[in-house]
This record gives sequence, C-alpha cells and structure tokens, in this order.
Amino acid sequence: MKKVLVLGGGFAGVEAAIYLRKKKIEVTLVSNRDYFYIYPTSIWVPTGSSKFEDVCVPLADLQKAHGFELIIDEVTQITSKEKKVELKESGTLDYDYLVVAMGSGKMKHKGIENTLSICGVPEDSLAIKDRLDALIAKGGGKIAMGFGGNPKDTSSVRGGPAFELLFNVHNMLKKKGIRDKFELTFFAPMEKPGARMGPQALKMMDVFFTKLNINKRFGKKFKGFEADGIIFADDSKLESDFTMFIPAGNGHPVLQNSDLPLDESGYVKINDFSEAQPEEPSEDYNVYAIGDTAALEGPDWRAKQGHVAEVMARNVAFNIVAKENGESERKGYQDHLNILCVMDSGDGAAFVYRDDKRGLMIPMPFIGHFMKKGWGWYCRNSKLGKIPRIPGM
Repeated sequence: MKKVLVLGGGFAGVEAAIYLRKKKIEVTLVSNRDYFYIYPTSIWVPTGSSKFEDVCVPLADLQKAHGFELIIDEVTQITSKEKKVELKESGTLDYDYLVVAMGSGKMKHKGIENTLSICGVPEDSLAIKDRLDALIAKGGGKIAMGFGGNPKDTSSVRGGPAFELLFNVHNMLKKKGIRDKFELTFFAPMEKPGARMGPQALKMMDVFFTKLNINKRFGKKFKGFEADGIIFADDSKLESDFTMFIPAGNGHPVLQNSDLPLDESGYVKINDFSEAQPEEPSEDYNVYAIGDTAALEGPDWRAKQGHVAEVMARNVAFNIVAKENGESERKGYQDHLNILCVMDSGDGAAFVYRDDKRGLMIPMPFIGHFMKKGWGWYCRNSKLGKIPRIPGM
C-alpha cells in the first residue's frame, strides 16, 4: 500500500489525514504540537468567554477516531527529490506521496516582541488574556489592535480575527461597566482595511467603529513596535499599554531550506489540483501543498481561510486516489475560492461573504454569536466523528 506523509496538524493537515483514511490510504500525520487548535474560536480565550482547552482537540483523539499514524515532532528539512523528510527527534521518514500543510511564517517587524498575536502560537491567547486582566485590574488603559500586510502576496493578510477580538474586548469592558476607562484603537497600514470583504462590508465596518467609539489609525506603514506603542513611517506614535498585532504571513522557514518550488514570498507553487510545480516535473514527484503553505492563485481579494484549506485537503485525498487508480479526473480549488466567515463581536455577529460576483455583510444581532459558538462545537465533534459532517463543511 502506498504511504502518504502529511506535514502539519492544522485545518489543512488534519482534514487531509481524515479524508485519506476514509479512502483506506495509509497515512502518517506529523505535527509540532499534540493538539488541533481551532483558531477561529480562539478569539474568546482572551476575554474569558472560552477556556483554552475549549479550542483544542487532542490529536491522539483524532488519531483514535480515524486510524492514522501520529508523530509529534518538528520538521527540519524536506528533500523531495529523494522523497525524504527529516524530523528533529524521530529521524528520517520516507513517503510515496507528501502533503505539505505546515502553515506559514510571519512577516518580521522591528520590535515585534512587544506585541502578541491572536493568530500566533496558541499560547499567545492566554498571554493576551493576562495583559487584558492586568489593565482591568489597573483600572483602565490604552489598547491597540491591528494587522499588517504582505505586498508580495495579498492572500497572506489576516485581518478578520483582529476585528473580532477588538469588538469582543469592547463588549467585555462594556459588560464590566468600565468601557469608558479604556481607549481602543484599530490600526492597519492600508487605507481601507477590510476592503477585500467588499464595499458593503467596508461601509458597515466604519459604522461599527463610530458606534463603538473605536479610534482608527489607517494608511500608515509601521516603522516598529515599542513597549508603549507603535511607531509609524512618518515617526508619529500611537501610544498603547497593550498592542495586539497580526503580522501578514510569508513562507514557512523550514521550506526555505527545502528543494520545493517556492514563489517570491516563500510559498509552495502549485497548480489548481494543489500539486507542487517543480521546474523539472516528473510523473512520480507526488508532492502537494495545501492551506497557508501553498501559493494561492486568483483575484486580489483571495484569502487563506480554513474552509479553503479544507477544500484543498479533500481534493488532494481524491486526487491521490484517482492517480493511484489510473483515473484522469482531478478536483481543483479555484472554483471554491471565496471569503466566508461569521465575524463575532461577543454580543452578536455579521455574516461575511465575498466571491467574484458579490460581497455581502449581513448583521446578525445576538443570534450570530451563538451561531459561531455552535460552529465551534460542530467543528470539534464532527472531526472526532461524534456527529455527521455536513456536506461542504
């Protein structure tokens, strides 16, 4: 039986392992942490609305439910020409098919150590909670939250969680009756952050900022981050007692030392079927890249989201089996590119959708928050096989 090696325990990697096992393929999943982290619901950890363990699913439980082999270790090198992967502790692994789903690296900014990111390592969510709790105990302060961009790859920007976390913090402070003791500011280097969601969403976000008394600092590039604020390119400063910042993604550091085909941002070059595209292709190359690791092609508004990563993962499982069976049919991700999310505020949410034809942002007061909470429950239990999967989700 052919062996498939999946690198990465996030949305893309876990979905690939699950669907390959559904097709009776022998799979080994390698992850540098022993749990699957549900990033979209981690926004509630800093405000205490969810516990850290609520957004973690032990990979051992997923292994038991689906029957893949599991190795908890760090990938140090990939040599695709020799079909080998080096691990820090476990040595060398070989494979017949390789699925790279290791996520991405982060853009480097001067003084980045003075910030925390809700999209960084999972433990950052607890550190953010500690910083917020300290300011609440102090009685007030200035909080700045924002995100950055990657001029070489617009799909690498992740602004939604920054909006969500700031709205949730506003709601938490309001419930505690101390919102007036805090100055909240949202910052981003682009003139119109959130524009990829469409013009309707952009206008609605502006209404939210005004209604919630959240300051804006847009259109200025960052010079660096300090312990007490953000320095912009024009040397102006936004004072902050705590800064939450989501840097844009770029290529995973391990891939820089690999022989995989990379674009200028360090992402793996792929075709529509998620097959890596080396300069000298061969029939038995058999390397796929999915999720944040892959270089997505498409419109400027395209975004690397979990549901796109999962579509790519399911397609790869189908494509590997089709190739093994000598069948010509392949499934691609391009037809599934869209932006889809429920943007939570703690006391409600907004449904956001964008494709080539339209962009929607529909307010869902009250019920929207519980819909996203319900999705988190569904995500955990459906992956564990405790409830049926909804087609397309």
